[in-house]
Formats: sequence, structure tokens, C-alpha cells
Amino acid sequence: MTDATRQVVVAIDLPSHRMTLERAYLAPVDVAVDSIDDMQLLTFVAGLAGMLAMLLIFNAAFYRILREPFVLWHSALTLSLLMTIMTSSTLSVVFFDPPAMTLSWMTTLLFGMTVASGAMFTYSFIEPGLMHPALRRLLPYCAASALFLSAFHAAFPFVARPIQSTAYTAAFAPILIIFILSMIDALRRGSRAAKFQAVGYTPMIAVGLIRLVTGVVPWFESIDATLAFYAGCLFEALFTTLGVADRFVTMKRERDRARIEADLLERLSETDPLTGLLNRRAIEGQFAQLRADGFATLAVIDLDHFKSINDVNGHAVGDAVLKAVANAFQTGPDVRAYRLGGEEFVLLLRGNDAATLAERRRQAIPGIVASTVPGLERPVTASMGVADTFGDEGFEKLYERADKLLYEAKSAGRNRTRSTIKAETDLEIFVKEQAFAN
Repeated sequence: MTDATRQVVVAIDLPSHRMTLERAYLAPVDVAVDSIDDMQLLTFVAGLAGMLAMLLIFNAAFYRILREPFVLWHSALTLSLLMTIMTSSTLSVVFFDPPAMTLSWMTTLLFGMTVASGAMFTYSFIEPGLMHPALRRLLPYCAASALFLSAFHAAFPFVARPIQSTAYTAAFAPILIIFILSMIDALRRGSRAAKFQAVGYTPMIAVGLIRLVTGVVPWFESIDATLAFYAGCLFEALFTTLGVADRFVTMKRERDRARIEADLLERLSETDPLTGLLNRRAIEGQFAQLRADGFATLAVIDLDHFKSINDVNGHAVGDAVLKAVANAFQTGPDVRAYRLGGEEFVLLLRGNDAATLAERRRQAIPGIVASTVPGLERPVTASMGVADTFGDEGFEKLYERADKLLYEAKSAGRNRTRSTIKAETDLEIFVKEQAFAN
């Protein structure tokens, strides 16, 4: 262009899209920003691109916490929107100034990626059972179709040149219809996730409808709805991310509830329903940790002639006796009590006076039972075997040795203890306490 230039004649040979002619204009220089309005738009687009980049970081953090496929698809959707904004705005000229045909096929491919990732995000994000199975099955086919259409249009832009762009645009109509029906069906079924998607996708769907109608109907001027597209990106980024965060909170609550229920069931499975003491399953599961915490003494206790209590007084009285015996064990920081079954109990103890603690509890049984269950013909006594652990032996081996000592106590006349540990007498304990006090 010089001062002598009077006219510029341009010929466009077989344009591939009507919008090429309708939106084409000549510029004196190839610059990204040539007015204040352009600068304001560029600033807005750059801010939107930065927000989308931050969402990718959030998604990476979300995925580390909860590895759900919808997070990956939301990341793919966000990335494709970010790249679409870069290529469709003047940012691409600012950063790398690609040739026109490069921008053309990049924009085409990114559009297909956006539609495909959006369909797969919906497929994995809507809660199970809150979308018709047929519609859910169609969404992956919609994603594959969008990728195929975009790849074909980008690779062969001049095949069937007069009609290809119109046919390409019209081919997305079934995909858009299936997507809208999926949203409506999910909303009708009460999907919470669909509510966030519906708000976030509404501007994008409106842009798609505008481009579809104006690109297919001959007597309409083609409209790319660029500003509406940017607004749609903003809404999509905001509300689908809120939906992802809401889904995370919901799934966390569900997992926490499931974990609490599992813990409750675990505790119930390890608890004797009659006495409230832990059972054999519990002690076998806890023994290694308790042994590491210093619980090195095992006492096996068996009530003497308990069968006669049931035979004479009935099972209800027998159950009351078992509950009273459980109370006599007085569990605490150094004493754990378990009921193995029937009238057999186990104490797991720690400390230098473990044998004394066990003996005190055995001797307390007759008095506590008598005060709790009146009317028994004779005192309820118990026999006990006490053993210390050797090395790293497990529960079964330790129980076997303590149980053998229990039967020695029964054979010796019952109501007594057989132990490999010398228990201190009450007098010895009293003397020690006085010495410590002085």
C-alpha cells in the first residue's frame, strides 16, 4: 500500500464456508490489536483463558483425592475450551501467529474435542440410575462421531467443497439433540449433577443452535456468536466446576457414611451382644497391636459349674450372671476383657502387676454376682489360667498355654488360679504402696 494506491482487487476462489465471505475484510497491517475495543476484548479473553488454566490445576488436585473418570473428562473439556479460545481469538496471533489454514484445521479439531469431551463428561458425571440407559449409551457414540466429523473436515476441507461446511454443521444436529434430551431426562429424574450442567451448558447450547441454524439455513446470515461463546465458556467453567466440587462433597459424604457403617458393622461383629465385651474375632485381630503396646499377659477364666445355674435357675438367670461377671472385670488402660463363648472369658493385661490385676478380678466375681443376681443357691466362682508371652508368639500359642493352666486349676478343685507368674498378695501390694507414699 502506497500513496499512489487507489484500489485493491481481491478474488476468493471457491470459499469453503459462507462465513469466509460474510466476515472477511481487508486490514492495512496484520496486527492483533488495532483499537481500544480490541484491547478490552483481548483482556477479557486472556482473563478467561487464565481462569480455565486454574481449573485444570484444581482438577489435578481433585483427581489426586478422588480418582473418578469424570474429573479427567472435565479436564479434557476445560483444556479444549482453553485451546479453542486461544485459536479463535487474537491471542493466537499474539503468541504464535499461525497461518490461516493452520488455524482453520486447529479450530475444527478443537471443536470436535470440545463436543466429545463434553459428551463423555456428561456420560460419567450424571449419577448412576438418573439418566435413561439408552441415552447414556448413546453419549460415547456422540463423542466418537464428533471426533470423526471434525477430523474428516480438518483433513479434507475441500472435498464436496460447495456443500461440505453446511453438511458438516448439520451433522452435529443429532449430537446436539441427544445431548439436550440427556440433560432433560437427567433433570426429570432428579439428578443434582445435571442441574449444574444445565446452567453451565445453556449458553454453549444456545451458541451451538445459533451456529447450526445460521450455518444451515440459506437465507440466514452466518453468525459465529463469538461473544456468546466466550460467555458460554465462562458459565461452563464456573458451574461445571461447582458441580464437580459438589459431587466431590456428596461422594465424600457417601464414603464417610459407608466407612462409618462398615466400622459399626465391624464393631458389631467383634462385640458379644450379651455382655458387651469384645469377642474372639476382636482379640485375634487386635492381638499384634496390643502386644506391641505392652499387653503381654493373658488370663483365661472359666466359671465353675455354670451349666448347673442354667439348669436350676434358667437361661435368663444364667445370662444375668454372665453380664455381672463382665462387670467384675473392670476394664481399663491396662486391662482388656473378652468373652470367647459360653462361660469362658479372656483378660489381656500389661504391667508388672498383671497377674495381680487378673487375680483381683477373678476374686471379685462371687461378690459382684451375688449383689447383682440375687436368689442363687451357691456362690458363683471361677477358675483361671495365667501365662506370659514368650518372644513373638501369637495369640493361639499363648492361649493354648493359658488354657492348659486353666484346666490344671479346675483339676485341682476349681475356684483357684494356676499361673506361670507369681501374683503379689494384697499385703505385699499394701507394703509397696506405703513405701512409695513415704
